[in-house]
Amino acid sequence: MIRLLVILLVIVIVVLVLMMIRMRPSPPGSAKKQSPQQESPREILKRRYAAGEIDEDEYLRRMSGLSQDW
Repeated sequence: MIRLLVILLVIVIVVLVLMMIRMRPSPPGSAKKQSPQQESPREILKRRYAAGEIDEDEYLRRMSGLSQDW
């Protein structure tokens, strides 16, 4: 009976440690796989056009605005 309790206690401790490791915040400046890289405005427009969020006219208008020298 005592062995079973010790085994259960060890399992609970391992699970808690694993949960704490996964939930800890990452230090500032560290790169995570989930954080997206900075996209250029052109890449954002291409992605939005491909996803159907903007139509062709809007895509071309905004791309020409990015091409102009201000």
